[in-house]
This record gives sequence, C-alpha cells and structure tokens, in this order.
Amino acid sequence: MNNSKHSDIEIEILLFGKWRFDKPGEKITIQFKDDMTYEQTTIQTLIFSKPKELLIGNKFTGVWYVNQKKLYLNVKSTPKSVFNLEISLVFKAPIADMVASLASVFMPEKYEVMRINSSKFLLMDQDESIIGTKIK
Repeated sequence: MNNSKHSDIEIEILLFGKWRFDKPGEKITIQFKDDMTYEQTTIQTLIFSKPKELLIGNKFTGVWYVNQKKLYLNVKSTPKSVFNLEISLVFKAPIADMVASLASVFMPEKYEVMRINSSKFLLMDQDESIIGTKIK
C-alpha cells in the first residue's frame, strides 16, 4: 500500500535535516544527519507518560537508513536516562545505552514511508499515520 514514488536514496536525501512529528501523547523532533546518524528529542505531553520520560530520558541518538521505502531507526544511546549511572571517581555504567542498543539490533523502529517532499512527511506506524513537518 506504499504510494511513495521516490527511491530509497531519494527518500534519504529528502530526510536530511530537522523534522517535527506530533503523535498522540508526544511531540518528537528528529535531526537526520547525512552521516546516517540521528538525534531525537521526545517530549511526553500526557501526565501519565511523564514517568517514562523521567526514567529513560527524552534524548536519543542512533543510526537510520531507508530500505524498501521503510525508515529504520536503530537507537544507540539514551544520554539523559537515569539508568546511565555515573559514580564519581569510579566508573560510568551506561546500562540504558547497552539495553537500547541491543534491543534496537533485534527490534529497530520501523516506519513505512507513504509520502515525502521537501516540507511534509507521511509515515505509517503499524495502524497509525504520523505526519512530519520540516523545520527550517
């Protein structure tokens, strides 16, 4: 049911830059970089979801790519997570980064690219559509 007329490479080129996505209960900003890495900031807008944001943080970094008109996001680190423990003068234990990276290998975030141009982006995530807007 994919109606994007762009090739994977064209989709990747159109994605470079900063995008804003509004999903029910959260606002997401993703900076897609040309070295195929990304930085994501997620703000929970529902009060019941705030504890999730406090535990895992609201910043994520990782690697992205497009294959067969599907956008894949592989999380590599969650730098603001409380589970990335740092004990002064002893060691730093990035537990959240290790878990996120390992989980992302087996279950990357996957979105079907429905439509994209230089200012709008329509994704399909299982049963819901997500509209992205390019931030200049």
